Amino acid sequence: MTRTVSGALVLITGAASGMGRLYAERAVAEGAKAVILWDRDAGALTRVAGILGDRAGEGTLVAPYVVDIADLGAIAQSAQRVRTEVGDPDIVINNAGIVRGAFFWEHDNGADTRPTMQINALAPMYITREFLPAMMANRGRESRIVNIASAAGMLSNPRMSVYAASKAALIGWSDSLRLELRQQRFGQVKVTTVSPSYISTGMFEGARGPLLTPVMTPEYVVDRVWHAMLAGTPLLTMPWTVQLSKVARGLLPLPLWDLVAGRVFGVYGSMDKFTGRP
Repeated sequence: MTRTVSGALVLITGAASGMGRLYAERAVAEGAKAVILWDRDAGALTRVAGILGDRAGEGTLVAPYVVDIADLGAIAQSAQRVRTEVGDPDIVINNAGIVRGAFFWEHDNGADTRPTMQINALAPMYITREFLPAMMANRGRESRIVNIASAAGMLSNPRMSVYAASKAALIGWSDSLRLELRQQRFGQVKVTTVSPSYISTGMFEGARGPLLTPVMTPEYVVDRVWHAMLAGTPLLTMPWTVQLSKVARGLLPLPLWDLVAGRVFGVYGSMDKFTGRP
């Protein structure tokens, strides 16, 4: 793939706000053939689509779709509309996600646990399954699947049990898919798994970064993800302390790691003042 997405069809979930909107702006700026916006917030989606439409060049279509990806049945219906009205995307960015910052016993299964697993883990699988066959069939054109996971899927943390479970599932599936495509020689389809620490989108409002792990800006993260996606980088972790923590967790005995993570780096207290979005 070239250093831009010029001429490509790009689908982004959670595209009406935060990082999803920034990915969409990037795709428009680089002259994508179509920028397909999925979001459940109809009002915000309409506003963002209008803004992007004004910025888009003559060769770029901005195509908004109101989709609640927690409704897994709606994914197939929306995907069929995209295929019919726009075409099969060359790039899918599974960006949408939710978090409920609470102890596990404080979660409600219907209001918290189920939607967290559906949106964060199952929906990216369902969405990718819809569009992957066309990517595999088109060997003459490179395609990309970007799955936005979290460092929480690699390292346990209090008040994040369900969120961590959803992101661990996403990481396991995403990297396994990468290996399957490579093994079966569909090298034109590259999968990038992204595992960042805290980002200042409002989603983790009140959370504080552990020692040496600053809360990152959305603009910084999107730029890093964009370059990794174009390069077909298999795994992107950020900042560097995420990878360091992963290595330390594997090398140290569990009681020692708990001591280091909790008292030295402050990982286990990073969600103590979490409020999230209103």
